Amino acid sequence: MEAYRAKEIADSPEMLIVSYFGVPVFIEHVNLGAGTARIHPLDRPDEEQTVPVDVLTEEFNDEFDTPFM
Repeated sequence: MEAYRAKEIADSPEMLIVSYFGVPVFIEHVNLGAGTARIHPLDRPDEEQTVPVDVLTEEFNDEFDTPFM
């Protein structure tokens, strides 16, 4: 993920799903200059860590990806 997209997600009032190596996480803060994000697993808010934003993946809801028939 790009740093600017990570910042958009962090600043968004919507809950967008992001994963860190398959683990759903919440983005607390993005450092655009360093290209890092402060994150924590959704189910463990006390386990914060700083990671490179390029290892984060935005997950998309497949509910609307069903072909129209």
